[in-house]
Amino acid sequence: MARSRAVMSIYDQPMWKSIDAGKWQLQQCDGCGAYRYPPGPVCDKCLSMDSTWRDLSGRGKVLSWVVFHRKYLSDYEPPYNAVAVQLAEGPIVVTNLIGPEPEGGWIGRDVEICYEPDAEGHTIPRVKLAN
Repeated sequence: MARSRAVMSIYDQPMWKSIDAGKWQLQQCDGCGAYRYPPGPVCDKCLSMDSTWRDLSGRGKVLSWVVFHRKYLSDYEPPYNAVAVQLAEGPIVVTNLIGPEPEGGWIGRDVEICYEPDAEGHTIPRVKLAN
């Protein structure tokens, strides 16, 4: 059974280093201010190649979610959830909601980024319901 694993490029390395430090950073375009996710050489909004790595606020909102009841990856025991979160800075990321599940609907719920080690000791960003 396959294990989940981050695909690492030269553009991803600073992001994963910041995640390991417990303070997620993304590239912010020096031209238009848009955040890049996934990290890359060029802004997809204005095509500027100039950017600065900036800390994320740690906040976002749930856009979509699903609970998987089948085992697709060896490090995720079913049932487990996957949530699409729009970060306060704009990018949409897919991760897992940890802690108590929301009562009622999940869509539009405020979440905060938190960090957990995976089975191999790497730090993974997750989200939890905001207080």
